[in-house]
Amino acid sequence: MSDDTSDTHPDDMPEEQMLPLDAWHRKMGGRMVEFAGYQMPIQYAGEHGGIVAEHNWTRTHAGLFDVSHMGQLLISGEGAAAALEALLPIDLSTLELGMQRYSLLLNEEGGVLDDLMVSRWPNEFYLVVNGATKWEDIAHLREHLPDDVTLNHLEDRALLALQGPEAFVALDRHATGKFPLSSLVFMKFGHFEIDGVGMSISRSGYTGEDGFEISLPAKDAEKIATLLCNEPEVQPIGLGARDSLRLEAGLPLYGHDLDTETDPVSARLLFGLAKSRRETGGWMGHATCAKMLDEGSPTKRVGLKVDGRMPAREGALVFSGDEQIGRVTSGGFSPTLGYPIAMAYVASDYAKKDTQLQIEVRNKRLDATVTPMPFVPNNYYRGD
Repeated sequence: MSDDTSDTHPDDMPEEQMLPLDAWHRKMGGRMVEFAGYQMPIQYAGEHGGIVAEHNWTRTHAGLFDVSHMGQLLISGEGAAAALEALLPIDLSTLELGMQRYSLLLNEEGGVLDDLMVSRWPNEFYLVVNGATKWEDIAHLREHLPDDVTLNHLEDRALLALQGPEAFVALDRHATGKFPLSSLVFMKFGHFEIDGVGMSISRSGYTGEDGFEISLPAKDAEKIATLLCNEPEVQPIGLGARDSLRLEAGLPLYGHDLDTETDPVSARLLFGLAKSRRETGGWMGHATCAKMLDEGSPTKRVGLKVDGRMPAREGALVFSGDEQIGRVTSGGFSPTLGYPIAMAYVASDYAKKDTQLQIEVRNKRLDATVTPMPFVPNNYYRGD
């Protein structure tokens, strides 16, 4: 496989890298913490700062998230589609120009190496991968893609996410293109310009709200972030609220709810496995996934509504009576719902809606009920 980037390997990467907006976050009052090898804002100071306030602002107005730690990759060359289909359980023949789709990068045993987004650009495919795994993903792709397929890591790009019910109103004041911003529906993208800066904008995100993800040159990130945050609907939002929003939306986080010890069937991510390819196979990890689809998986990812006010955090054990039947992978207090919620993997016999379970927290047993996800209804824009 050819590669437009230098021969950079995970072991060669600096322990801590700098976001294009690092100085901007600090100027805006961001409280910085280490995440995925970067210093990133967990929350901001000010009138609308703090995790709960930022969470609620995004649910009612629009929040700007800096997600430039994510990996942005372009895959191109003769046979790129077939080469990607050998690694991803996705049907690229039905992915039209201007559309994107959720997929999974799996190992030979069906374990999840990463979850990602795939878009069809003219003559190439655009992938967005998780920041914590991007160097391993690049190495995996480099190893398994053929030599006539090119991988280009877009290290000179930033990625911003504008999320919330007023995201369209704020962004539409500035974005111009061949088609209006209103032409974008959920999981569709286009090329636009804001204040002379060319960018790719998709109608997607990680909060369960309507919103957009904006890929743009890193050198222009501060100008565009400032412009958007000058709109009355928009405030900068940190990692803390991003986590509570995605939990309410029932969206898994790699390294917590997904890893190489989990698989798409147990994780209930069947929408990431193209129906047409579940039977035909031809993708890495198919044998294990096909067996689970046929016989059922021993565990399942479920949502849990927790009684009381004490949240159950990652690692808390889940019980049915005296029997340990699972483990919490994400949990916290839901600002929108006003009670604790959690995601857990439990034995499949206990995954049915309304099943009564208990979670052990600080040597106490908290009652919990299996509940459908998302916990808070999604508000994706799919057209009028």
